[in-house]
Amino acid sequence: MASNFTKDDPIYGRVDLDDTYVTDAWLVDQFVGNGLWSCGNNNSGQLGLGDVTNRSSPVQIGALTNWKQVAVGSHAAAIKTDSTLWTWGWNFYGQLGLGDKTNRSSPVQVGTLTNWKQVSCSQYHTAAIKTDGTLWAWGQNTNGQLGLGDITHRSSPVQVGSLTNWKLVAGGQYHTAAIKTDGTLWAWGSNGFGQLGSISYGWLNGGFLDSLKQSAVGIIFAQNDPDIQIYNVSSPASSHRIIIGSNGTLWSWGRNNYGQLGLGDVTNRSSPVQVGALTDWKQVAGGGSHTAAIKTDGTLWTWGHNTYGQLGLGDVTHRSSPVQVGSLTNWKQVACGFNYTAVIKTDGTLWAWGDNGSGELGLGDRTNRSSPVQVGSLTNWKQVSCEHYTAAIKTDGTLWTWGYNFYGNLGLGDRTYQSSPVQVGALTDWKQVACSLHTAAIKTDGTLWSWGSNNYGELGLGDTLHRSSPVQIGSLTNWKQVVTGGDFYTAAIKSDGTLWTWGQNNSGQLGLGDVTNRSSPVQVGTLTNWKQVIGGNSTISTFKDDGTMWSVGSANNGMLGVYDLYAYDQSSPVQVGTLNNWKQVASGYNHTAAIKTDGTLWTWGQNNSGQLGLGDVTNRSSPVQVGALTDWKQVACDMSKSTTAIKSDGTLWAWGYNYYGNLGLGDTTDRSSPVQVGTLTNWKQISCGFNSTSATKTDGTLWSWGHNISGQLGLGDRINRSSPIQVGTLTNWKWVASGSDYTAAITFNDIS
Repeated sequence: MASNFTKDDPIYGRVDLDDTYVTDAWLVDQFVGNGLWSCGNNNSGQLGLGDVTNRSSPVQIGALTNWKQVAVGSHAAAIKTDSTLWTWGWNFYGQLGLGDKTNRSSPVQVGTLTNWKQVSCSQYHTAAIKTDGTLWAWGQNTNGQLGLGDITHRSSPVQVGSLTNWKLVAGGQYHTAAIKTDGTLWAWGSNGFGQLGSISYGWLNGGFLDSLKQSAVGIIFAQNDPDIQIYNVSSPASSHRIIIGSNGTLWSWGRNNYGQLGLGDVTNRSSPVQVGALTDWKQVAGGGSHTAAIKTDGTLWTWGHNTYGQLGLGDVTHRSSPVQVGSLTNWKQVACGFNYTAVIKTDGTLWAWGDNGSGELGLGDRTNRSSPVQVGSLTNWKQVSCEHYTAAIKTDGTLWTWGYNFYGNLGLGDRTYQSSPVQVGALTDWKQVACSLHTAAIKTDGTLWSWGSNNYGELGLGDTLHRSSPVQIGSLTNWKQVVTGGDFYTAAIKSDGTLWTWGQNNSGQLGLGDVTNRSSPVQVGTLTNWKQVIGGNSTISTFKDDGTMWSVGSANNGMLGVYDLYAYDQSSPVQVGTLNNWKQVASGYNHTAAIKTDGTLWTWGQNNSGQLGLGDVTNRSSPVQVGALTDWKQVACDMSKSTTAIKSDGTLWAWGYNYYGNLGLGDTTDRSSPVQVGTLTNWKQISCGFNSTSATKTDGTLWSWGHNISGQLGLGDRINRSSPIQVGTLTNWKWVASGSDYTAAITFNDIS
């Protein structure tokens, strides 16, 4: 056969220059002269043969030979070599994209455009990519699987967002997954079994709320100044997150009832969203419901809740976008308490404003301020931390506290509130301090100390007794950074890069895989590459030294930064963001499988029949590698509960549900790990239907096995098969797609 493309043609998957099609078989893009054939159930005209008569052997759809790619679900969609899109079959939800809900028994063109590139059909919806890289979807949208931000069905193609870098799309039963040209993997729709690759479902008004928009984050965040910035990214009591990116961009997510995200509205966000387009942000702090940030030019900006004047703008008006505080350019470090703000200038002076009901401003009274007021006249302040009270370290290493003191959290040996700074002891070796309703601090010798509230063991002293003076936690001298959060827990990183947590754990915020409180430090996992930790309201965010961000704990208000606003809590760290090395993705009924560019295979979602191939039947809500091999080439997910994949050596492997023999292993026994189908090494492309599988070999033959109640195997009968059986004798099969109970395939006609 004559090759009609070169290695420079824009073809998805790897091109085999010894043949005329893509050997990875996920997107046939360049061959011409192809006949389209179908067989199986035809009650809705899904075979495209102009009638509703079932077929048990392949029948050609018309006489045309210009079909390029076909996809099937309850309906069929196909692209011709002229890049026109055609659909037929069941249309109850408008999945044919023809503007109505009328079934079709013959192919009908979708619109008049000639720029369709790839199409995917789920059971009830369709998604397609155009040559300009835009993504379009239509059909059923009960679970937000169209990615349009709502749950309204569509009967005509609607563009998903405005991006032009979509590369490959795969539709599942009620969810969709897609890969962009940058190699990032995105998912949206139903997530009842974690098939989106992250826990992102929860209860809303008694029912499941699914992710309504595609969500992925590929942000590498910057490490802030280790002495004065990292522990003030969010207040321990805040329900929102504010982070600065490595390029000086500002990002926010979580609760936004007062505009504290700075996005110009009061809509909550469950994934990081950039605040404006500027790249000159230097340091940021989040309060209970307000935010303050400093730019590289030394200017100070605030936004969010302002009932107490905590924005420092001279009034009590809320702001939903950043507003500059005065015109000064010498602000250095900012900290936000629950309803107040404290900032150190480059000259070492300390300033505060906002709520002062407990004397937390340190101004000698309890009067609120709506504009910055200097705390005393000293010029040697180095670091400040706020919550319901304030703690600050001077350049001489002394520690000072003031404000709320009900639990002895000021560390002064009593519970008396203070409205002016008071020194904690006489030591001059304090290095870093963090405030919640309890206090934790690290000295220059690497020792860790705590005092204040201890209801849940948050002091890490092995008990639940409150302390009003600093007490050392253990005897180690390798503590590097500490944060207090959620009023009742603590997290800290050691100099060896290990992460440790203790205290309240009702939302799994300690990251230990359970919800059991701890009164002494416990290591989170075994990794030694943790670099920075941030505390929040029952949520901890952490950064590794590779720049990746991880969250654990309460998902309320989208604080985890992973998908929707009502996600289940996480008791083990989950990554905020996705890798950019995904190559191919396949979606099944409630599970997903994907291959990376390094040849590794990953699965997630429902696993009740072992369809994830992980050796068990435990569901997964995040991608987990299947074995350790790096030679996976193509994967397909059954519309039921099984998975089939081809390796680079041409061997075929299957696992999961096998009641109908759909694994092709000669029996009906389920498998929870990959098992080779026979010993042949010439398998080329696979497609899974509903408990049935079809595949082509490198010799151009077509094979099928599994459920055959409607004759979907194309073998001339309705008998199930538990091993691969050749369909007819033709040797020019190039593409096959299996639907719920029918099959469509393309033959190649040599025109050279």
